[in-house]
Amino acid sequence: MHELPVTQNVLEIALRHGKAANASRIMSINIVIGELASIVDDSIQFYWDIISSDTIAEGAKLNFNRINAEFECKVCGERYKLQGNELVCPDCGSLQIDIVAGKEFFLESIDVE
Repeated sequence: MHELPVTQNVLEIALRHGKAANASRIMSINIVIGELASIVDDSIQFYWDIISSDTIAEGAKLNFNRINAEFECKVCGERYKLQGNELVCPDCGSLQIDIVAGKEFFLESIDVE
């Protein structure tokens, strides 16, 4: 259910920028979502179809670009991608890690007419 307020924010941003560009229609929106962001594409699309109705964004295509989770070991410096649910460093076995990528969620670009 947390996708509704997220989708409302995306719509608000798109409409604000569309208006600033004197757009008659928003054609597509490119959204970046990290693997760890807990955002479901289908839910965003579902809410989008409802709340964008009767706006210049109605019918806009939502494009989702997924970013893989990436970690860096604080002990040995190894950078690695998530392998299943295993967070331990594959090089030294440490759990002292930083998340380098995968928590992203942002509106990358808007195509208008």
